Amino acid sequence: MLSRRIEKVLEEWKQSRNHNPIVIKGCRQCGKTYSVLEFANRNYRHVVYINFFENPLYSLAFEGSLRVDDIVMYLSSMLGKDAVFKAGETCLILDELQECPKARTALKFFKLDGRYDVICTGSLLGMAGYREQVVSIPVGYETEITMYPLDFEEFLWANGINDGIIERLKAYISDGTPVPDVLHMRMRELLLQYVVVGGMPAVVNEFVESHQMNVVLRMQRDIVNGYRDDMVKYASKEDKAKIRECFDSIPKQLSKENKKFQFSVIKKGATSGKFAGSLQWLEDAGIIRRCYNLSITELPLDGNAEENVFKVYMADIGLFVSMLEDGTQTDILRGSLLGYKGAIFENLVADFFGKADRKLYYFHKDSGLEVDFIIRYKGECVLLECKAVSGNAKSVKTILKHPEKYHVYHAIKLGDYNIGISDNIMTLPLYMGFLLREV
Repeated sequence: MLSRRIEKVLEEWKQSRNHNPIVIKGCRQCGKTYSVLEFANRNYRHVVYINFFENPLYSLAFEGSLRVDDIVMYLSSMLGKDAVFKAGETCLILDELQECPKARTALKFFKLDGRYDVICTGSLLGMAGYREQVVSIPVGYETEITMYPLDFEEFLWANGINDGIIERLKAYISDGTPVPDVLHMRMRELLLQYVVVGGMPAVVNEFVESHQMNVVLRMQRDIVNGYRDDMVKYASKEDKAKIRECFDSIPKQLSKENKKFQFSVIKKGATSGKFAGSLQWLEDAGIIRRCYNLSITELPLDGNAEENVFKVYMADIGLFVSMLEDGTQTDILRGSLLGYKGAIFENLVADFFGKADRKLYYFHKDSGLEVDFIIRYKGECVLLECKAVSGNAKSVKTILKHPEKYHVYHAIKLGDYNIGISDNIMTLPLYMGFLLREV
């Protein structure tokens, strides 16, 4: 069984006094249902599970009165002996919540009633069309959190790397001392495996159990095709084709030297006016993540972001690699990458930060200055460059030479090397990118 961060979140939620119903949103197949059922079965005497997608008739329980006693009566009549509602002992799980908007409104009444804990899961809950169908979002009566596919640390747990080893890695960064060769080589190996496997739970499970990369790739492409099916099912008629065209353009967007998202790359004649909504759909679905250009390298980063100038990355690195041509996985595992290496390792860093719920920023000027990412780290605005192999990072050095102009004093280079510090630039192995959480 995979260990997930959501387990601790749910434990803290349950232990908190007078807690709200909790709504867990996230992209499809990131493990929401499995994690919630595992938690509920361990922590409650009775679990009542409702899946609105598998059985649309369950929605009828929320069509009339939203009094808790009435909903319980209807659900009990539908489920029979599988529905045991006892105060303080029952957890009601409402899965695929997007299929029953009125159940979202009912959360207010479950909160006020207080007898039963309610956990909801759903995909596409941020979509404009879904929110228009909800009579009333119960603001103040629900707790909403986002769940992601496995991040790199969760992937390490799945592959036998325990918290003790991760704490040692943190200590090496703090001390500025190189990672011992044995551990360094193992972490490099695991990083490349994560790049091709990514974090979809079913895919990670298959990899850990069989290491059959052909099966892993087939599963990933099935998930990607499932996303395309969602575009057909849930998007408005006029947007279906445009959303798919946006989605399919992502590898081409990232292969460019200047990776700024360009609508013209989608197809000839494409403009922001025609495709901006399609791109937003993909972001709301949790499939992609934007990285905004900064007008100046200065805190607060969000206040200096240029809304209309951005790069786009896939939210999961493994799914991105699966969208590339056959043989790419083998090239990555062998370390023999050519043209796509910049895109792949930039998307890896976007994966690290995105799954840590951090917004993404970069810096580009027409003068030629370009820095892959800008982050808040230890209270400072810090430059971050990622390279598949060592690089000169010319723009980083230029910016650091003029702190009075750029308000930046430190930089981090992630690449295929060990820990080192020189002239306010810390070099770290790529696999340590997930540890840069200290804001």
